[in-house]
This record gives sequence, C-alpha cells and structure tokens, in this order.
Amino acid sequence: MTEREICKSESVDENKVEEVASKMLDQDAFYRLSEMFKALGDGTRIRILYALSMDELCPCELAVLLDMSMSAISHQLRTLRSLGFVRNRREGKNVYYSLYDEHVRVLLETTIEHMKE
Repeated sequence: MTEREICKSESVDENKVEEVASKMLDQDAFYRLSEMFKALGDGTRIRILYALSMDELCPCELAVLLDMSMSAISHQLRTLRSLGFVRNRREGKNVYYSLYDEHVRVLLETTIEHMKE
C-alpha cells in the first residue's frame, strides 16, 4: 500500500466499528456468498445465465446455442441450480430452465452496467 492509502493515526471510531459489526453477516453467510461469486467466475456459467436472462431454454437448446456438449451443459446447470441461480420445470419429456428470480437478472444487468463504466 502507498503512504496515501494508510491511516497516519491509529485512532478508531469505536461507535462506527460497533455499528458495522452489528450489521455483518455470519461466517456461513459469507461462505455461501463466496461460493456464489465463485460460480459466477466461470465464463460458461455466465453465458448460460445471460442466455436464460432472455428466455427459458432446455439443455438441448443451450448446448446448440453455446456449442457445447449436453453433459457439459447439464453439469453447469446442476451447479447453477444448487446455488439458486436457475430453476427448472418439466413439460412432458422436456425440462426447461430459467433464471431463479428477478434478483439474478438484476445481478447480471448491474454487473454488465458496471463493466461498461
């Protein structure tokens, strides 16, 4: 760190520290949050989420769209589903995937906007 980035005094505003400490998440929540960000660190999973932000798709459609094998798509969908990013529904013999909820769409859109700045 540079000299500008370090406090020159060691005084601590105890009230501020206590206030922030009272709002901190527990360790388990931070672990789950970290796992979610790790999942988003994979380009394939981001591409899947982006495609699903536009429309509900079955794994076969995702495989064609992303030029990937069905097993690779299925593996990624399992991960995304276990972390609450996507959900599925069965219609006859087909299974369709969509974003779990609007929060996932907002997360994608916000991140894309941030990237453009």
